[in-house]
Amino acid sequence: MNQDILFFFDKHPEALPLYEALEERIRSEIPDVKIKVQKTQISFANKHNFAFVSFLPARKAKERPDIYITVTFGLGYRKESPRIDAATEPYPNRWTHHMLISQVDEVDDELMGWIKEAGAFSAGKQ
Repeated sequence: MNQDILFFFDKHPEALPLYEALEERIRSEIPDVKIKVQKTQISFANKHNFAFVSFLPARKAKERPDIYITVTFGLGYRKESPRIDAATEPYPNRWTHHMLISQVDEVDDELMGWIKEAGAFSAGKQ
């Protein structure tokens, strides 16, 4: 675990295991991933960024768990699922999806399928 990631989670140390589970699966299932830690988010990239971890409040405060991370990924279409808290289309045919993860077991095959799809979508962009 590098110092930048530890610093990112300095105010939310209880959420670090959620991130570690996600990073481990992304690194093991998507080749050549680059990780960049910024002030407000951690990005995962191949040719372009395709997934992010942040503390973005994608739900109303009373609906958010005490411990969570927000996982954001981009696709060429709107993914419909009750697990997705918000989806926006910032550019035509480019949808940004946000979902809160509050348990390690939510880093599952369904989420990883979406993230892998986002990685492929990102790699195919011009």
